[in-house]
Amino acid sequence: MEKLSSLIACALILAIVKNPIFANAGDPDILQDFLVPPGLNESTITRQYFTFTNFRYFEAKANLTGQTTALIAKATKKEFPALEGQSVSVAKIIYPPSGINPPHTHPRSAELLIVLEGILEVGFVNTENRLFLQTLQAHDLFIFPKGLVHFQVNTQPDCKAVALGVFGSASAGTVSIPASVFGSGIDVEILAKSFHSDDQIISELVQANK
Repeated sequence: MEKLSSLIACALILAIVKNPIFANAGDPDILQDFLVPPGLNESTITRQYFTFTNFRYFEAKANLTGQTTALIAKATKKEFPALEGQSVSVAKIIYPPSGINPPHTHPRSAELLIVLEGILEVGFVNTENRLFLQTLQAHDLFIFPKGLVHFQVNTQPDCKAVALGVFGSASAGTVSIPASVFGSGIDVEILAKSFHSDDQIISELVQANK
């Protein structure tokens, strides 16, 4: 009887672990080599389907005049359908002089930042409200753990910086902290109480994030 009870307990634990409700979020595994969008015949696919060239032109066309925040070009499954089911995506980020990528999170993936050009100050805050700061230069890498608030700043006032953000999901998602807090329609009074501020200051922040 004791042995049977142990087996039942093990079976219950396995059932809970394998249940999608309790499993870690992530891209689902696929049971074929790759996925194709509905309506596209797999037999007609060529090497071009697996090629993404938009980053070639992004930097050349980027206008940094008057910019204070980073310009971002994404290669997710939306822009690059071949990534569907492959659990990977990339963003190219161009930071104007003294420009920032404001605090944000990626709910479905960690981010590996690879600096290609310039100098960046980067940081993230863990669940114990501890800030981890680092200064990076070209060829340095930094990992932002999944779901944690993070940011990047170009500390150079006279030159741009360029980086790649690599994600372990075909659609990592981005939640901008300023936009989600002040631009999502949360009542001003609630925000004023939460930030120990007054309605006028909060209203100005709401207007700035519309």
